[in-house]
Amino acid sequence: MEISAAGRLEVRITAADVGKRVSVRSLIEHGPSGEKFSDAVGVLTSWDNGVLRITRRSGESVRVAESALVAGKVVPAAPARRRGPAASYEELARITARGWRPVESERLGDWELRAAAGFTRRANSVLPLGDPGRPLDDALTAVRRWYAARGLPAYAQTATGAEGTQELLCAELEKRGWVREVTAELWTGGLTPVADLGDGTSGVLLSRDADEAWLARYRRKGVSEVALRVLGGGSPGAPAPGEPSVWFATVPGGPGAEAPAAIGRCVVDGRWAGFAAVEVDPARRREGLATAVMAALAARALEEGASAAWLQVETDNEGGRALYDRLGFAPHHAYHHYRAPEEPASGGSAPDSSAPAGDGTS
Repeated sequence: MEISAAGRLEVRITAADVGKRVSVRSLIEHGPSGEKFSDAVGVLTSWDNGVLRITRRSGESVRVAESALVAGKVVPAAPARRRGPAASYEELARITARGWRPVESERLGDWELRAAAGFTRRANSVLPLGDPGRPLDDALTAVRRWYAARGLPAYAQTATGAEGTQELLCAELEKRGWVREVTAELWTGGLTPVADLGDGTSGVLLSRDADEAWLARYRRKGVSEVALRVLGGGSPGAPAPGEPSVWFATVPGGPGAEAPAAIGRCVVDGRWAGFAAVEVDPARRREGLATAVMAALAARALEEGASAAWLQVETDNEGGRALYDRLGFAPHHAYHHYRAPEEPASGGSAPDSSAPAGDGTS
């Protein structure tokens, strides 16, 4: 915390520092175990009516009364990550969007409106990178109308916790009644260490298409033609020049098995390889099958020129997080899906705000 030359704590932030990363200490009246102070580090997203709002890396908002402040200062951006490839939030946001493409998209200034008949939030949310070309309220109205016209709820995908992320936009959405439904993390790591774990005897089969066997293990049952287009990167088979390259991995099950023992998906795009849908038969866990799937996909991605890897993991997926940590991955930023508040019906039919948006965040 900021300490003066006389040894006293000082508050060295003002409302003019909104948008900056800060560290604050405040008094608490009834803290656990007799604690008197609470500390918070994050982006100062507002300072109104005597209350500060600080958004932490995870997207959690902390409100601090100005009268309770005992110290505060502006601090540098989050420290450099311990390991893994360097990347900006914007680069990763664009790469991950190319790795999970909708079937329909439209530009709203620099924002991208995306729809895929409700299959997953990522393919059915606006990606608000840059300037929408109009005031925020007008942009959000246009977003809601676009999704309502397709019988879908309006979602916005945002991020927190890295340089250039969208803490201020998250705060503005919440101020307007948008509700954060899902939070996950994007992790990055080196590709070679993952590929080096393959022993050449894992029996992992690679294919350009998600066949019936692969889909039998995929946790989202009843996959539609739209879902197959999203999974396949827009079109089946080998990609066109300059397009992402999608691979599906399968570890066959034993005799009489109704589904493979394990599956996975990888999309190769320039220097990046993105992993998703790594799933293992519950009866075959702890056999190293998830590692084998990722190693086989990583080896193929290396052959296609990639060197870095990304994946997305829910915050409560303890098994997955432990595996990815062992493979050398580490969190880069958190991302969130905000759902627009329902609008009261007026006159004609109201938009179907209860339309499905898929489960999970992938």
